[in-house]
Amino acid sequence: MKTTKTEVRPFQRLMGGAIGNVVETFDWSVYALTAPALAAHFFPKGDPAAALLGTFAVFAAAFFARPLGGLIFGILGDRLGRLRILTLTVLMMGGGTLVTGLLPTYEAIGLAAPVLLATCRIIQGLSMGGESSGGYTYVIESAPASKRGLWIGIVMFAIYVPHTFLSLTIVGIQGAMGDAYMDWGWRVPFVFGGVLAVVGFWLRKNLDDPEEFEAATAKKVTIKDTVRGLAESWKSIGRILLLQAPQAAVAYLIVGYMYTFVVTQGGLRQIDAQWTSGAAVLLLACLGPVFGSLSDRVGRKPVIWAGFIWLTVTAYPAFALASNGTVIGALLGQCILATASALITSAYFVVAVEIFPTRVRYAGHGLAFNLAAAVFGGTTPLVATALVDQFDAPVAPAFYAIGIALTLGVAGLLLTPETRHVSLRHSLLGDSSSVAEKADAAKSPDMTSR
Repeated sequence: MKTTKTEVRPFQRLMGGAIGNVVETFDWSVYALTAPALAAHFFPKGDPAAALLGTFAVFAAAFFARPLGGLIFGILGDRLGRLRILTLTVLMMGGGTLVTGLLPTYEAIGLAAPVLLATCRIIQGLSMGGESSGGYTYVIESAPASKRGLWIGIVMFAIYVPHTFLSLTIVGIQGAMGDAYMDWGWRVPFVFGGVLAVVGFWLRKNLDDPEEFEAATAKKVTIKDTVRGLAESWKSIGRILLLQAPQAAVAYLIVGYMYTFVVTQGGLRQIDAQWTSGAAVLLLACLGPVFGSLSDRVGRKPVIWAGFIWLTVTAYPAFALASNGTVIGALLGQCILATASALITSAYFVVAVEIFPTRVRYAGHGLAFNLAAAVFGGTTPLVATALVDQFDAPVAPAFYAIGIALTLGVAGLLLTPETRHVSLRHSLLGDSSSVAEKADAAKSPDMTSR
């Protein structure tokens, strides 16, 4: 029997929205943390550097499926409801991860191996495009107006904790299996990711759509309405593309590159690299609710400004420490970057959802957020690897992150209004909303005040 709306508690909504992000990040992190094993098994063994670049190229290719997935699932989510689509996307992500763990290797089937690996990643990219935007949208629309930053901060915690858990799990598997880990033990986390998706499906099956969404879509939303709303939200889409550039670059340096960096550039053992990476991401996760709550009090923009300043000042010493060949240096360097990422991400994630009106929030966020993630997130490990190789300088990625923050990031922040007190129903009135939405907003209450 379906749980009625009055029986669904806020905590259930928060956890139901966050669980998909848990699955999403777990599945994404499995690939990043097993990159050396994937390079060894899915690409020719004659050139290890080329194999690693190929592995990260597949990692990046999946990101370019995200905008398409975000747009398709976003349009469906704005028309059919948040939960229907979120139930589908969480199963798609888990399925892609499970199949990856069962794929034959390059030695067994040749070039078909990297092709199948890329296919699984593209399926994950499509589903992740719908899941990430849908999860944030569901949580924001369910949160009390004064606690949106805190709720997204908790989701952020849920996003990054799986990375830490996975790091520790892989350390345990490596320690227990020894050389067998590189032979076949790397498959175990992928299989577990498929099981985790079933848990996500179970947690969501008794939830319902937020009152904010149902009130805003009392009049049926057509595809034409969504397309018109997206066209009217072009300024917001542009702001997200600019603001997410530094957020994605720093975040994916942490979760998608630094493990490989401290192994290849710092010479750390894989087991030491795993736990230092896990500790840094755990710090990032714990700071999410703290800085998210701070943005509820002082505003989103001041917290993002603090993140840009911290990144500019500390990125160079962070990479210098991380590459010095010591466990302490690797840990401190990654923790410094994690702090910058937490400041930027905790407030930016809220802005990226608040900036769109409810009727097109899922589709608008899905397009803008995932397009920026593809361009600036998925390519970060590849760009960082190429920069280190080209300039023979381990600190080269620091200048890449700083450059993006001081150009695209600052421009986006200057162009973006403060969204802390914005009404979700119509978001930035006079800026990204239609005349019809303004009239609707004047006639009906905003559910975010509950």
